[in-house]
Amino acid sequence: MDQNSRFLLRAFRKYYRVHTPALPDRFARREFGFMFFDRSFVQRHMGFTNAGDLHRFMESQVPSHSYYSTAYYRKPAAPTMEEKEWMGAELIFDLDADHLEGAENMTFDDMLAQIKREMMVLVDSFLLGDLGFSEDDVNIVFSGGRGYHAHIKVPDVLGLGTHERREIVDYVTAKSLDIDTVFPLRNEATRSAVVNGRAVNNARANRMIPPADSGGWRLRMRNGLKEVVDDVCDLGPAEIRKRYPSVGSRKLDGIQADLRKSRKLIFENNKMSTLRKNTQDLLVEIMAKDMAVRLSGEVDEPVTADIKRLIRLPGSIHGKSGMRVMPLTRSQLTDFDPLSMAVPEEYSEEEVTVSVKRPYELNIRDQHFKLDAGVQKVPEYAAVFLVGRKVADIGDGTVKDPFF
Repeated sequence: MDQNSRFLLRAFRKYYRVHTPALPDRFARREFGFMFFDRSFVQRHMGFTNAGDLHRFMESQVPSHSYYSTAYYRKPAAPTMEEKEWMGAELIFDLDADHLEGAENMTFDDMLAQIKREMMVLVDSFLLGDLGFSEDDVNIVFSGGRGYHAHIKVPDVLGLGTHERREIVDYVTAKSLDIDTVFPLRNEATRSAVVNGRAVNNARANRMIPPADSGGWRLRMRNGLKEVVDDVCDLGPAEIRKRYPSVGSRKLDGIQADLRKSRKLIFENNKMSTLRKNTQDLLVEIMAKDMAVRLSGEVDEPVTADIKRLIRLPGSIHGKSGMRVMPLTRSQLTDFDPLSMAVPEEYSEEEVTVSVKRPYELNIRDQHFKLDAGVQKVPEYAAVFLVGRKVADIGDGTVKDPFF
């Protein structure tokens, strides 16, 4: 092991001497897997029958990363997946900050704040909202790194296959949304005319708007359309184009005037028949290209679709941050601050010498550190994070191991 690994192992051991990760429900049906500071392979196909065995393993082996299966097996410790005999699996939703647009330009604090907002939208709008799960059904877990997991364990989902789980992902992400189903075209009669002495009824296809008592994506898109209509009516052309890129170079004067006359009427009648065709076309294009993505939820599809996934074990420590993998209720999630609440108390305030690789700012345990590149002294709890994130190395480069 190098100096960094030895330092993290010592810090993790202090934690595991006191804490045992909580065993998941039906733990005897779960597979466990681990990574270590002194080994390059993943040790998996393991099973535990009681909390004592798990505690002794964690304290003696001090894993850098700890996982358990989202699936239940008849023989979880069997060496091959076929021999395990799959019995069902939790439905998992995984959000990680590396999927955020522009994540590479965010601070760690910013990433944590943004991914928490995404998780609250996923839970409130989709899991508790459209999909109808209760708060007791949704088990939220901070990953210990840069993301969150939501576990659904109700009997109705345990037997779902990969295809059904992908359909759930498609719903949440609006991947399969058909805009013509949400805003269907319907032929409506217009003014009659007399042609060659005969009365002729004209018709025009107009877009319909989902009624206020709709559910799911139809209601979501109705409310989104109200926002678009208000923006097009009230904002200047430059701001409209910035907010809705699909507008492009279209001239907006006539469209704005058209919408201002009918902005309330179209929602009272649930149809766009009082709008010109080019106005209707623009609204539907904005909804399809700009708003659908904005109204969708963020989900890591491979994780949700996988029925044999290993996921982080609550109560363990994340090897790349030193923070705990923490179960949370929905109400706890709102004010949850990982860099304050997920840093183990076992990490001390004793100063540790580190060599910082680049200028770095860190808020941890309600302390702010503004670090220049080079040799610095920081509390152990900050050093664990910096070394785990590979922002710093232990020592000043002149001694083999600063602890001896």
